[in-house]
Amino acid sequence: MQTLPNPSAASTVTGTEPAGLEAVTAAIDALYGKALAKAKARFAPEGRPSGRLLNENQLAAHGLAYLATEAFAAREMTAWARRVGGDLELRIARAYVGELARALRGGIDIGPCETVGMNELGLTEAELQETVLQPSVVAFSEAHASADAYVAVAKAANEKGFGDWGLADDEDGELLVEIRTQFARFVEAEVIPKAQEIHQEDVLIPQALLDQMAELGVFGLTVPEEFGGLGMSKVAMCVVTEELSRGYIGVGSLGTRAEIAAELILGGGTDEQKRTLLPKISSGEILPTAVFTEPNTGSDLAHLGTRAERQDDGSYRVFGQKTWITHGVRADLMTLLARTNLDEPGYKGLSMFVAPKTRLDPAPGEPEFVDAGLEGTEIEVLGYRGMKEYELSFDGFVVPPGCLLGGEEGAGFKQLMRTFESARIQTAARGVGLAQAALEDGMRYANERIQFGKPIFAFPRVARKLGRMIALTMAARQLTFFSARRKDSDERCDLEAGMAKLFATRAAWLGADANVQIHGGNGYATEYLASRLLVDARVLSIFEGANEIQAHVVARRLLEG
Repeated sequence: MQTLPNPSAASTVTGTEPAGLEAVTAAIDALYGKALAKAKARFAPEGRPSGRLLNENQLAAHGLAYLATEAFAAREMTAWARRVGGDLELRIARAYVGELARALRGGIDIGPCETVGMNELGLTEAELQETVLQPSVVAFSEAHASADAYVAVAKAANEKGFGDWGLADDEDGELLVEIRTQFARFVEAEVIPKAQEIHQEDVLIPQALLDQMAELGVFGLTVPEEFGGLGMSKVAMCVVTEELSRGYIGVGSLGTRAEIAAELILGGGTDEQKRTLLPKISSGEILPTAVFTEPNTGSDLAHLGTRAERQDDGSYRVFGQKTWITHGVRADLMTLLARTNLDEPGYKGLSMFVAPKTRLDPAPGEPEFVDAGLEGTEIEVLGYRGMKEYELSFDGFVVPPGCLLGGEEGAGFKQLMRTFESARIQTAARGVGLAQAALEDGMRYANERIQFGKPIFAFPRVARKLGRMIALTMAARQLTFFSARRKDSDERCDLEAGMAKLFATRAAWLGADANVQIHGGNGYATEYLASRLLVDARVLSIFEGANEIQAHVVARRLLEG
């Protein structure tokens, strides 16, 4: 196997040999462990997290969440590099872990225009000296996360690819590699050629493409075979979602609504609901949409106001408004969260319905919603097109008998909570796919664009950007796979799913932004892919639980342990 050059092997830390990859990862872990212990003393004084203290100290709590996320990503990158064993993979892992160790000396990046200093987590200079400021750790960063090291990674990737995903090590490794190959070919042949036109024309994804996805089993990927699905793992879901999202985020997101609906029905539906709905969802005969969010509540589900009034025949009439309803026109099934008990203002008053509606594929100017008591208004958006977003108004809309999920009122929030892990893992995979698309587009453009007599890839700042994009994308991928494997093992994984969502959505934005910069002025032109990737990436940190909410959830879970 080709051996890469070893740039910057000499350290400016006189007489100090760089630590090994595992030792640096352990130093990052140790720093995180110190921060967690201090956070438990501050925010969980009685052994359980205090909601009041977490709210009053959001920056510190969220800083802890991001620090933990980075530490978990470092662990997974180190484990991945050792499993795969390739020279390029080891270089990528070293660059990522070394960069992280260096960055943590100055604080934690928690989002646009927001950083948290280590002192805000209660960490002292002495504790930094014991961990990421150890001379051998500093020497590691200088040797393996230098500009020259990143340029070397980019050059190697330019010649031989972006690194082995490590799928072969899974129990179903051969199948996962085959799935990735199959969907990569589908994306290259059917999705990428159509994606830019869908975005620029702001039209629905062609029905023919949905039919092809149904034939490939996208909508029933993780549904058990007894209900017409393929019965595959969440890791397989990540592989498929990433490849589809690499082609177009809208296509990658089509499976999300099916995933949420199937999880809801599998976890809380009656036998009849499972028997009648799941095979049709799996085949694509039924296209579901999630109808949860309201204009004035956002993530505050306890205060949802849409109400469902039970009728004598067992049906319900729905009144209220919902917003950010994706693919609402084409859907023929709404997973609808509404309040059935007005005397219970909190979570206990909420119920979930699997409510049928009429699917339409209207031409311009034709009605988009025709069911009595249901109206919709399109929300125009910057990106994430192809499915369209709507605000829905319910005024006596009838949900037929037998559509209350599980036949049980008041269980809606508990039923919805069961879907959060899979939805966030799937969202993370979408982020990885978009980050990969930005990386590939940036690499291609850097080789094609000639300036001052040579490709701009030859300039160190361009190549270094690409090297960092490679490391960040792979870290997001490995953390997402980690969360999916935990879900597949039937272990609670809301912590890991939340971390994957936080990390991968940020990787998508950073990669898309870097890709625009590589393109220069062309990256700002709507005709170029780079501009679409940027606006598509921006939404990922907002939906499926805004990253601020997600960081709060991660912090609370860390403090429970």
